[in-house]
Amino acid sequence: MGDIGRRIKHELGYRTLRGFLAAARPFPLGALRAGGAALGLAAFAVSRRERRRAAEHLWLAFPDRSEAWRDEVISGCARSLGRLLGEVAWLWSASAQDILARTELVGLENLTGCLAPRRGAIFVTGHIGNWEWLGAAAGAAGVPMIAAARELDDSRIEEIAEHLRSRFGGGNVVRGEGAGQRLAAALRQGRIVALLIDQDIAAPGAFVEYFGRPAWTPTGAAVLALRLRVPIVTGFLTRLDDGRMRIVFDPPIEARRGDDLAAEAARLTALLTARIEAQVRAHPEQWVWMHRRWRRQPGPGDRVWTAADQPTG
Repeated sequence: MGDIGRRIKHELGYRTLRGFLAAARPFPLGALRAGGAALGLAAFAVSRRERRRAAEHLWLAFPDRSEAWRDEVISGCARSLGRLLGEVAWLWSASAQDILARTELVGLENLTGCLAPRRGAIFVTGHIGNWEWLGAAAGAAGVPMIAAARELDDSRIEEIAEHLRSRFGGGNVVRGEGAGQRLAAALRQGRIVALLIDQDIAAPGAFVEYFGRPAWTPTGAAVLALRLRVPIVTGFLTRLDDGRMRIVFDPPIEARRGDDLAAEAARLTALLTARIEAQVRAHPEQWVWMHRRWRRQPGPGDRVWTAADQPTG
C-alpha cells in the first residue's frame, strides 16, 4: 500500500472511530455491549483468516477438546471482543462512580500495599476480558497506572487512546527508544507500571512455555523488577455473566536479582506466563486467539523456560 492508500486508510479509520464514539454516547452500557457482540460475530464471519487462525491456535492449546467446543470458544471470543469495543465507547465518558458500581475489586491491597516512597510496583496482565476497563477501574479507585503500549500508526488515534487511559490519572508510555527509562522513572516516583506480556512482539524476550509450547515472550517487566528491586503483581479481569467485571490482584512477587540477569528475567517471565495461562484456561473465550502467539519457535541451542525453573534456594 502506497502513501496515499495509507493516508486514506488512516483517515477512514480515524473518522470511523470518532463517529462511533460520538454516536455511542447516548446509549446505555447494555445496548453497547449487545451491539458490539453482534458486530464481533459479524466481523469473524467475514474474516476467514482470523477465524482460521483462532481455530489453529485453539487446537494447539486444547488438542483434546472437541471441534464443537473450539467453535463455541471462537464465537465467544468474537462476542467478547465486540463487547470490549462497546465497553470502551462507554468508558470514554463514564464517571468513576459508574465504573466502580459495575466492578468488583478483589485484593487491590496486594497492589497498593507493596508501594513505598520512591518505589513503585509493576502490574502484569494479559489481553483477557477488557484490559482497558481494568486500567480505568484501577484509576477510578485511586490507583492510576502508567501503561506501556505499542505506537499506533495514526497519531490522532494515539491521542484518543491516551485520553482514555489518562482519565483518572494514568497514562501511556509508547514502546521504543527511551521507553525503559520513562518506565523506570515512573517506578522511582512510586507509580504503578502496567505491562501486558502475552503477545509475541518485537521486543527483548525469551522462549517460555505457554500451553505446553514455546512462545516468545517479552521480558521487560521482569528486567525492570529485577534491576529496580520493585515487586510484581499479577491480576486479571473477568467479565461476569451478570454484566459486572471482577478484577483480582494476586499477592506481590518480590524479585531477587542475582548474577545472571537474563536467566532470572526468563525464569520470572515463565512464572508470570503460567499465571496468564491459568486465567486463559479458566476463561478461554475471553482471550485473543487470533494473535500469532506461537509464530516464532526456538532454534538449536535456545532454551525454553518453564514455571518449574524457579530457584529453590
